[in-house]
Amino acid sequence: MSLHIIQPGLQTSIQSVGRPGLMRWGVARGGAADTFAMALGNLLLGNPIAHPGIEVALTGPEIEFTTDVSIAVTGARFDLSHNENAVPNNAVLNMAAGDRLRFGALKSGARAYLALAAEIDLAPVFGSVSTHLISGFGGLHGRSLRTGDHVPLQHCRYVAPRELPPQFRLDYRTRPLIRVVPGCEAGYFSAEALSAFHHGGFAVSPQSNRMGIRLTGEPLATTDLPQLVSSALCPGTVQVPPNGLPIISFVEGQTIGGYPRIAHVISADLHRLGQLQANQRLDFEPVSAHSARRILKEKTQLLHELPAML
Repeated sequence: MSLHIIQPGLQTSIQSVGRPGLMRWGVARGGAADTFAMALGNLLLGNPIAHPGIEVALTGPEIEFTTDVSIAVTGARFDLSHNENAVPNNAVLNMAAGDRLRFGALKSGARAYLALAAEIDLAPVFGSVSTHLISGFGGLHGRSLRTGDHVPLQHCRYVAPRELPPQFRLDYRTRPLIRVVPGCEAGYFSAEALSAFHHGGFAVSPQSNRMGIRLTGEPLATTDLPQLVSSALCPGTVQVPPNGLPIISFVEGQTIGGYPRIAHVISADLHRLGQLQANQRLDFEPVSAHSARRILKEKTQLLHELPAML
């Protein structure tokens, strides 16, 4: 029982929620870039929200199923075909042995999640089967999937066909507004620099990856910033290097850094970073820590309410 990779796409990998709790050892969390979209697919299939699946980035794969199993595709919206017949995103699809699923044109977003009503039969590394692509461990041989790979499955099952309610179908076509709280060194920046950061209309650099999202645009003033001792980073930390162009630490980002931290993306919006495409423009909105906790609580509550609505 396996997924047979006919065409791998640009970067298709095995992911879950990664390895939280290991950053003190220098191990980035890693895992899915959009954990909210991954959770929606898992809930459609009756899985725990952190159940491992397949992350598909920008150009999707073609996959042959060697067993009967239900799947669901959430997150970025692709044209999908099942044995050359168009099928919807955000719905349970029942695959039979020998069937093929092909990802066609990308319509919105950057990363989709192929959830499986099955378990991926691989040995965990540091407690997870997530692929840490930059460090080269976990997943299948520590890398993205290639033509001819077989991803072993076990405990495959069918579930009843159903779809996500309309309010849970994510739309990434609008210009994202990313909410942030002040970073540890925000007080070192001038009022003009902070205003420019929040209203700068930055764009995503093509040099971005799972380690960091580099931004392009009008550089922030950095001439009076102090030299710092390297200290902790985590996903969502926004540093400003001497060239004045912010870098957002992402899921496989380094665990320490020495540039001033101007802001931190709130936990509830971290998943939105996973759907940014190169050259896409975005805005930042400052919020209080109290608001950040409230927004996270509300978004988490949505996931708790979804199973009763299916």
